[in-house]
Amino acid sequence: MKICFLSGGTGTPKLIRGFRNHVDDENISVIVNTAEDMWIYGSHLSPDIDTVMYLFAGILNTDLWWGIKGDTTVTNDYLKDLGEDIYLTLGDRDRAVNIARGRMLNEGYSLTKSTEILSKKLGVKAKVLPMTDSEVTTYIKSEEGLIHFQEFWVRHKGKVKIEEVVRDYSGASATTEALDSIKNADAVILGPSNPVTSISPILECAGIREALVNKFVIAVSPFIGDAPISGPAKELMEAWGLAPDSAATSALYKEFTDVFVQDIRDEIPVEKSRRFDTLMLNEEISRELAGSLIEIIREKK
Repeated sequence: MKICFLSGGTGTPKLIRGFRNHVDDENISVIVNTAEDMWIYGSHLSPDIDTVMYLFAGILNTDLWWGIKGDTTVTNDYLKDLGEDIYLTLGDRDRAVNIARGRMLNEGYSLTKSTEILSKKLGVKAKVLPMTDSEVTTYIKSEEGLIHFQEFWVRHKGKVKIEEVVRDYSGASATTEALDSIKNADAVILGPSNPVTSISPILECAGIREALVNKFVIAVSPFIGDAPISGPAKELMEAWGLAPDSAATSALYKEFTDVFVQDIRDEIPVEKSRRFDTLMLNEEISRELAGSLIEIIREKK
């Protein structure tokens, strides 16, 4: 069974962790949001790609769901001592990955090729695929002006009032590798990542929606009631003029979704949804949820 995921940096990787108990890594592909990427501190940060890559490499810090477990911050701390404006903490090994990726991008490698090379060096057998090789950025418009999503979420800890979510696309298209991973999959899963800043950037890449229409698609809600399981999804959905709940998420994905999944505790009704425990507090819950979704995929055959 071949599974393709559309993923951000937290909710979906938790689900992928569960799937790895049922499906070999070689049969998993992950199309990853890159709209939170940025050049910072002289290197290239691609947080969602790295979270997924580190998960498959067995080095992800699953206490935080970002960074490398056991990493040190010697370089980060010394940069602060030198008076640099450091608002985003990078571990030393994590920074090394960013430096290597930045070097490859500056030498003309695509983000897809750079990710392939890094994945191979880290022993990753799954396909970790950027959604596009074009530059895409999510900005938050606030009273302070237009700020990068990383500044909103990390520097300001998500406490800046959101006036608008702005995406700078420059006509981005999905990569051939991403579209092929959808085409070759037995099922595509939109994980419980933020609909506005994690999943929608992928869907907005030319070719993705059309590819999904022809596949069996399961979408998992990141909401329980009117609250997200984690992150700023509530405020971001409201900034989009949408209710922060499963019903609004289902409507966003209805064009191509065959099965919509919401949590057993969710009081928001969604017609014909399937309900499971989606609050993946540990690997066992992730494993059980993955098993339930696999059964749904087998049912459709």
